[in-house]
Amino acid sequence: MSERILFLTGKLAGKNLHRILESMQPTAFEAVVCQLGINVAGLMTADMIRRRLDMPEGISRIIVPGRCRGDLQTLSLLYGVPVERGPEELRDLPQFFGHGEKPPDLSRYDIKIFAEIVDAPKLDIEAILQRAQAYRSQGADVIDIGCLPDTPFPHLTECVQALRDDGFKVSIDSVDSRELLTGGKAGADYLLSLREDTLWIADQVAAVPIVIPTRPGDMNSLLRAMEMLDRQGHRYLADPVLDPLLFGFTESLCRYRELRKRRPDAGILMGIGNVTELTDADTCGINALLIGIASELGITHILTTQVSPHARRAVSEVDVARRTLFLAREQNSLPRNLDDRLLGIHERRPFPYSGAEIAETAAAVRDPSYRVQVSEDGIHVYNRDGMHTGTDPFELLPALEFRNDTGHAFYMGTELARAQIAWQLGKRHTQDQELNWGCASDQDRDRPAHSPKPGCTLIKTGAES
Repeated sequence: MSERILFLTGKLAGKNLHRILESMQPTAFEAVVCQLGINVAGLMTADMIRRRLDMPEGISRIIVPGRCRGDLQTLSLLYGVPVERGPEELRDLPQFFGHGEKPPDLSRYDIKIFAEIVDAPKLDIEAILQRAQAYRSQGADVIDIGCLPDTPFPHLTECVQALRDDGFKVSIDSVDSRELLTGGKAGADYLLSLREDTLWIADQVAAVPIVIPTRPGDMNSLLRAMEMLDRQGHRYLADPVLDPLLFGFTESLCRYRELRKRRPDAGILMGIGNVTELTDADTCGINALLIGIASELGITHILTTQVSPHARRAVSEVDVARRTLFLAREQNSLPRNLDDRLLGIHERRPFPYSGAEIAETAAAVRDPSYRVQVSEDGIHVYNRDGMHTGTDPFELLPALEFRNDTGHAFYMGTELARAQIAWQLGKRHTQDQELNWGCASDQDRDRPAHSPKPGCTLIKTGAES
């Protein structure tokens, strides 16, 4: 026998809920829709449900609006069935029930992230640990200690040991052989960057060397260094070095491709800061593209930085990109419809309702509270007195009546400003919630057939419909 699910809603959303449930046929459940006598479903609370719900028979699960507030666990105990929050937007209900693609498994990846603390010599141990912990929370696997030319680093050994004691993998990035040797002896896991003439350091420490060309673009010197380490039985990573845009970027990409063709099994690291830091463009898309290139070439280590203000979320962006690209490659699919966190500025489906659908809802409103929704047509503000549509809050505000309520006016000004940004950029707007900026922001839920009780409507779905 199919599962029988109770959907709780308000007056305004009832028609849309019926329509969406009917569009989901066939499903493996019967849907019972119960309208609790309130206008706005999003204002529903657990206490209101407890007071108003006359529980139909045979219900195995209750779905409440996504913005329903209160303790649902208490309701589950009261009614003896699970009580769950549904999606915040009704249009997302089919996906909530698995109609369409299943939620993607983004737990796997095969690229390690080196996150560099570029000014480590100028920081004390506590500050370095705080920075490292922040990078780890954003997805970093290795903390790269960036040394500075002609800058003393007397606490380098202590720094490495403190990071290791806190469970971090550590790399040292320096042009000074003495600092590389000191960091290696202190227990660093990786050393950036060795050349032909400094390979002797690899014999002195257990750290994995990351080798680069002796001179920019000199692939022969890089290959000789790799061959020497192969003969000595050393593990290593090779880095042909990625150059900035307009300063050899395309040629440097070709070197990574050449290295992979000549050395199919070599471990390769790509440092991407020369592109993300030195290009005045949003880094979400740049990182997605570079991780896609790395995924195609089998590059399994990425070094990134967060120095420039516009690159302040680079580690998180690379983390999302490596998971998304891994899954897309495993599925032999395009990297689409898997994760939306790299869509910081725009969204795939920004406007869940058309202007006509919003107008239909507005016509049923019978109270003075203002609702704000956004469609391709612009910003829609409505209550029982009618609907106003525009694209500029300063045009809409004069048409609204606040009766000298400055608090309400301030609220509506804020809400309309959010709505305007959402309309201008193509983002999802939900009243009373901040806009979702993804990675771009620091902000990253059996019964026999018989008539339902009054106030509820039975929608037959599934095999029995």
